[in-house]
Amino acid sequence: MKQHTVTAHLKYFGELGVTGWSRDPSWRDRGVQASQKPPAVESEASEFTGTECLEAVRSDLGECTRCKLSGLGRQQIVFGVGNPSAELMFVGEAPGRDEDTQGIPFVGRAGQLLTKIIEAIGQSRESVYIANVIKCRPPQNRNPEEDEVETCEPFLFRQIDVIRPRVIVALGAFAAKTLLGSDAPISKLRGREYEYRGAILIPTFHPAYLLRNSKGKREVWEDMKRVRGLLERGP
Repeated sequence: MKQHTVTAHLKYFGELGVTGWSRDPSWRDRGVQASQKPPAVESEASEFTGTECLEAVRSDLGECTRCKLSGLGRQQIVFGVGNPSAELMFVGEAPGRDEDTQGIPFVGRAGQLLTKIIEAIGQSRESVYIANVIKCRPPQNRNPEEDEVETCEPFLFRQIDVIRPRVIVALGAFAAKTLLGSDAPISKLRGREYEYRGAILIPTFHPAYLLRNSKGKREVWEDMKRVRGLLERGP
């Protein structure tokens, strides 16, 4: 790892309040294990694998006009980015202005912070997969509406079924509540592990929230240590 990268990581750890790196593996077993499972959703893409399947899902999505977001100023569909065989997948809410412009998820300020978080646990944007529940930007970045979620989430389910990640991180309340089918606040959902579509799902705060509330960085770091431990533990 290059010196400037190490320095950047140490600076980020300092911002989190981390003063040392524990070698004690017991943290991996802290917290509550949950068996909550959302209803299973049929995958339409089970006959495909890897990149070919993601390309098929993207082709099926097409220049989507299935919901009203397509006619409300959308510039681009933001499908997803990263390793099609990733062990770790991040799922956010919906694209923002920068993402709508570039067609890539998490490229704005929140995305830059997410990149730091990913690198802090020894991963990279190229080694993970990043997507959103909603593929089109809602006007003025409003919360997605129920019919928009119902229309778009089957494509996310297909992405998950193709990639088959070992760990999924749900970024923010909207993604966590949507995936888990829960109305509980993110502060209650985080800190636990959930079985989800063959993976372990870890809810945590959205990077955009951290830009407004730096006190949440400590909790996110605890969640990311849990993620790192799950990946290190092996299948």
